This record gives sequence, C-alpha cells and structure tokens, in this order.
Amino acid sequence: MKDLYIYYRVRSEHARRLQLTVLALQQSISREYGIVTALKRRPEEQQGQHTWMEVYLAIPDGFDMRLEQVVAQTDLITLIEGKRNMEYFLDCSICA
Repeated sequence: MKDLYIYYRVRSEHARRLQLTVLALQQSISREYGIVTALKRRPEEQQGQHTWMEVYLAIPDGFDMRLEQVVAQTDLITLIEGKRNMEYFLDCSICA
C-alpha cells in the first residue's frame, strides 16, 4: 500500500474554514476506508498564505478517485490558491 500526501496554498483568512472542511472530509473518508489521516500546515506565512498538507496513510487502490468525489462535494477547491498537488510514497520499512 502507498501513502498519499496532498499539499496546496491557502490564504490565511481562509485557514479556519479550510481546517473545518478538510477535517470533516477526512473523518468521513477515514470511517469509510479505515485509514489514518492527518492535516498539517507550515508554521510560517508567506505573502498572506500558508502551505497545507493532507495525509492519507496506507490507502487502497482506487482511493484517490473516491477522495476526489468527496472533495467535489465540498467547497475545498474554492479555498485553495493554485493547484492541489498529489504525491504518493511507499513505506520503506516494508519495501525491502
């Protein structure tokens, strides 16, 4: 299984709304798939924005398509400046 990390920039004034939206989304999808999720933010602000990261650990195949469906049901995209970047990583402790 792989882990999914999604990062993007959000204007500081949208921080609370973004946090509530993502945490609700993650709680729902975590229950559905039984996975561990996290929401992180860089501590420093740059040009009135923070970088945020959604974390989804040990996701099954097809998870990213379901996640996009869930995201489309929220206003998350309207809070993001620019692109929502998705990257996948493998747990190296089990790769060997």
